[in-house]
Amino acid sequence: MDLTLAAFSWQMADANRTPQSELNAVKRQHSLMAADITRAETIRTTLPAVEQQCDSFFRQNFRPVNSGYSSVISNFGSLSRGAGLQAENLNFHRHEADKRGVTEVDISAVVDGDYSSVVRFVNDLEHSDTFYVLDGLSLAASGSGGQLKLNLQLRTYFRS
Repeated sequence: MDLTLAAFSWQMADANRTPQSELNAVKRQHSLMAADITRAETIRTTLPAVEQQCDSFFRQNFRPVNSGYSSVISNFGSLSRGAGLQAENLNFHRHEADKRGVTEVDISAVVDGDYSSVVRFVNDLEHSDTFYVLDGLSLAASGSGGQLKLNLQLRTYFRS
């Protein structure tokens, strides 16, 4: 019974198609495929330039793994001192390198200072030559005199 209904339904759907509607459907499908081919050719043409940009970003922004930690410690210290903050508890957690030789490093840190110094520090961190991803921060009062304690969770990447 179900097979009979399916065959009847298929014949009815096929009966509603005219040669012109089938031609229009094939033309639509052809134009969609032609657009896909054009996009693929554009990607193939621009791919070498994109690869060069990625390689350049990789070399310029990711520190070598053998000097990355000392570079980050130095940079972080310079940024905090430049903003008038006291940095403490700089901790690292290194992940395994991926297949491209990129090592993700989690950083947690605490800095103390007044509000304007904290704002300046975060701004300087964003514009640093060292590539940082700010994953989270929390702010708390630290003693008297308007001092604040900023807890940071950051990430950076090193290259092999």
